[in-house]
Amino acid sequence: MRKTIFFAVALLGGIYTSCTQPRQISLFNGKDLSNWNFVVAGDSVSPEQVFSVKDGTIWIQGDPFGYMFTKEKYADYTLELEWRWPNEATNSGIFLLIADPSNPFPNGIECQLKAGQAGDFVLLGGSDLEEYKLPGGLTERPRFPVIDKRRPSSEKPAGEWNKARIDVKGGKIDVYINGILQNKGTNPVKEGYIGLQSEGKEIQFRNLSLKLQ
Repeated sequence: MRKTIFFAVALLGGIYTSCTQPRQISLFNGKDLSNWNFVVAGDSVSPEQVFSVKDGTIWIQGDPFGYMFTKEKYADYTLELEWRWPNEATNSGIFLLIADPSNPFPNGIECQLKAGQAGDFVLLGGSDLEEYKLPGGLTERPRFPVIDKRRPSSEKPAGEWNKARIDVKGGKIDVYINGILQNKGTNPVKEGYIGLQSEGKEIQFRNLSLKLQ
């Protein structure tokens, strides 16, 4: 009887542990972009001309403007990825908690990757963060409100890989750039798509890891 009780308790404990462990999601298989949808501004060219895979790395041309986004919405996760500028450090972003993947801008929060500003928040498509305050002297909200990063730039120069880690839980967003906490925000939207932006010139992404909490 004692052995039976012990076995049952152990089994329940194992089930509980497995249910509470973070679950890894594959966003990028290293071969193609079959897990993603695409937006190109004005549908001016086919997505294949902007978004591609070479040598296990995502290449985004930067022009024309657009973004790729996951086929499913996610909430409560840790997103880790690496990015670099192969030639010139210009502009891009990571889109979080996308509620509406409109063309050309979604309703969502951008973690800015623009050179020198990685870690800024940009509020796209009418999205909002509790931390945003209308700057003094303005009576109307800007089209793209910005919440500046908290610390000096922690980016690496063009040609070197940078690492972003973004924790999202209950709409709260923490952004780390190369291990430095750069920003915090609180979004009323708690679940949404994840996106990578085309803006400026070429950018590469690799080692995308998503852990559901």
